[in-house]
Amino acid sequence: MVLPGDHPLAGRTAVSQAEVAAAPGPPPARWPAPDGSCPEGTGVAVRNLTQLFQLIALGRATVVLPASAAVDLRRDLVAVPVADAPPVTTVLAWPPESRSRPVADLVRVAATV
Repeated sequence: MVLPGDHPLAGRTAVSQAEVAAAPGPPPARWPAPDGSCPEGTGVAVRNLTQLFQLIALGRATVVLPASAAVDLRRDLVAVPVADAPPVTTVLAWPPESRSRPVADLVRVAATV
């Protein structure tokens, strides 16, 4: 869970999904659908991580992201692991005839991680 540094849960070593749901603050952010529309909800609509991190720092959004997102956190934000969160699986797919060097580099790096 990504939180502002002064959030009541920010000093914890881990939280549960129940604590995330009951945490004080705004509702979770909403991401646009593939067609560009934003799903209904009470959370603020966001388009990228930079915007999302700014809204979290201002106390206007909350979010649970994969642990890899903690690498790019601003100094005024903290990441607290959600101990009972389900695992996230990332899948890469590309056309077999692709000869793209950037795609090949991404696949090679992903396969080593």
